[in-house]
Amino acid sequence: QVQLVESGGGLVQAGGSLTLSCAASGNIFSFNAMGWYRQAPGKQRELIALIINANVDRVTYADSVKGRFTASRNNAKDTVYLQMNNLKLEDTAVYYCYCDANTAWGGRGYWGQGTQVTVSP
Repeated sequence: QVQLVESGGGLVQAGGSLTLSCAASGNIFSFNAMGWYRQAPGKQRELIALIINANVDRVTYADSVKGRFTASRNNAKDTVYLQMNNLKLEDTAVYYCYCDANTAWGGRGYWGQGTQVTVSP
């Protein structure tokens, strides 16, 4: 139904930057939300940034990334981005793209396959 393909993960030194991208495809009528979660080893998956669509896009960030990470969307490409600056060791995790999309089969959430981000000293 809906496929999410992530790219842009990798290895970066602390203080560096990375940009993640996630392209959605499928029979999508509209999005209710698009964003990013992450899961570090031994920890639960946590919300990082979520762009919520109502009349105006709203972005919710985790406190741990406010001021360092910026989520954005390209509506024409059904793509969501995560610009990550001043990366810290504790940002090391698998990052998952997420969307809540409306299709001919109704609305539900979808996940990408995940992309590894590793921050080294």
